[in-house]
Amino acid sequence: QVQLVESGGGLVQAGGSLRLSCAASGRTFGTYAMGWFRQGPGKEREYVASITWSGGTTNYADSVKGRFTISRDNAKNAVYLQMNSLKPEDTAVYSCAADRIWSRLRAYQYEYWGQGTQVTVSS
Repeated sequence: QVQLVESGGGLVQAGGSLRLSCAASGRTFGTYAMGWFRQGPGKEREYVASITWSGGTTNYADSVKGRFTISRDNAKNAVYLQMNSLKPEDTAVYSCAADRIWSRLRAYQYEYWGQGTQVTVSS
């Protein structure tokens, strides 16, 4: 079983940057693909980015490609989301998720979830 805890959210002006972290418990963290999702006000949860268990392959939603970078450190049981050039439409609760199968793009396909961290981008 994997437990996930996000941190690093906050309030930032448009054009600014934030780095989200997701700390995982469990000795099997390195065998899980990881994803980041977000849910904005009045919106459905949407896929942001994902990374394979080794970190060798990443994937991004078109809306964040070129601005966000997902990475992981298996020695620290952590996955990160570096967010640059933030826009007001990036405002959402960001959650990390874990699953044993790579390339999952749907939230319901992920087995484990964190509680989320709020990111607010002001214009």
